[in-house]
Amino acid sequence: MKRLLWVLALAFSLAGCDTTVTKAEMETADYGPKPVSYQDEIRSYLKLRLTDPKDAIVEFRAGPTQIYNRGTPVRGEQYGWGVCVWVNDKNKAGAYDGFYPMSFVLRNEKIVAVNGGPDDANIIGAKYAREQCERLGAPFKQ
Repeated sequence: MKRLLWVLALAFSLAGCDTTVTKAEMETADYGPKPVSYQDEIRSYLKLRLTDPKDAIVEFRAGPTQIYNRGTPVRGEQYGWGVCVWVNDKNKAGAYDGFYPMSFVLRNEKIVAVNGGPDDANIIGAKYAREQCERLGAPFKQ
């Protein structure tokens, strides 16, 4: 029963996490210059975290595009240059598990936020990754 109440509370809090922003908020953020080496930066990040980085399929689907997410109780403010990546990594048995979305936010050629993926494999991370990929122009549909 306690677990059910916790899950319901989490679901209601997620429903209230409005990450959309006004045009004025987007215009006040300092995004920095558009990243040039973002693919190398993201591949370096993934190389340390994927089960089989050599054989993983990494598709850069959208970006870099300016993105801004208002902070919520579960995630801080995220702004910079957003990149949507779909990843299909092998599991420990050596089989591909299927694609999942990840979103990266970069400023000054460095990753400042990651949503989804191995280090953020939870319902909130997956929700943010899907939302940001959709806003960047690469909606994830299974």
